[in-house]
Amino acid sequence: MAEHFAHVVRGSGPGILLAHGAGGSIEGNYGPILDDLARTHTVVGPDYPGSGDTPRSPESLVLDEVADSLVRTAVDAGVDRFTVLGYSLGTAVAVRIAVRHPERVTGLVLTAGFAFPDNRIRLALRVWRDLLAAGDRLLLARFLVLFAAGATRLNELAPADVDAAVAALADFAPAGSPEHVELGASVDVRADLPRIQVPTLVVATAEDGLIPPEHSRRLADAIPGAELVEVPAGHDVTTEARDEWLAAIRSLLARVR
Repeated sequence: MAEHFAHVVRGSGPGILLAHGAGGSIEGNYGPILDDLARTHTVVGPDYPGSGDTPRSPESLVLDEVADSLVRTAVDAGVDRFTVLGYSLGTAVAVRIAVRHPERVTGLVLTAGFAFPDNRIRLALRVWRDLLAAGDRLLLARFLVLFAAGATRLNELAPADVDAAVAALADFAPAGSPEHVELGASVDVRADLPRIQVPTLVVATAEDGLIPPEHSRRLADAIPGAELVEVPAGHDVTTEARDEWLAAIRSLLARVR
């Protein structure tokens, strides 16, 4: 696995390091809020192997190595200290960064995340992996839209718009998705949570069928002093509750500042 990931750097000011989700990318998971964050901060967004312009890994991903590579990417970009924003699988990456590199981390925002995959998440990841192996991108996209979209948002759409969302997602899946999903099925950061010593905000996506909000509540309960907020969205928080999510992130950044 490459030590340095392809990445974007935007803005100026205090540092933010982004950790994206499985089968995602920096642009795909954070694109709608990147410019807003860059108005006040230097934002470093590395893409995992097989996402964006980072080459796919020929071997399985290891959580510690992914975490260390994100930190090296930020430091090489001139950002020595940073708040880490983790989304979905990226929450486990962010937690591991905070434990392995405490001298560099000023705060955490953990959105739609989990400390370990319970049976429900494990089954979802297995279906995801099997559909990737079968090459059926359209069926995979239907599966992800069904479980990841919030019920309120999904039922507001016209059938043609649902079909369009499915088609767009089918075209998006990065080449490294199988390794991302495999990593998601293996993570377990429960022992790390009590060791976190920086201001932490946990954002639960209240209508999330892929990573249900009780996982965020468990994260907040286990991290000393963590604050929990819930936003009315499914897993695709950038589409369904962009402004609420950004406001929550801003609240943590204000505390860190």
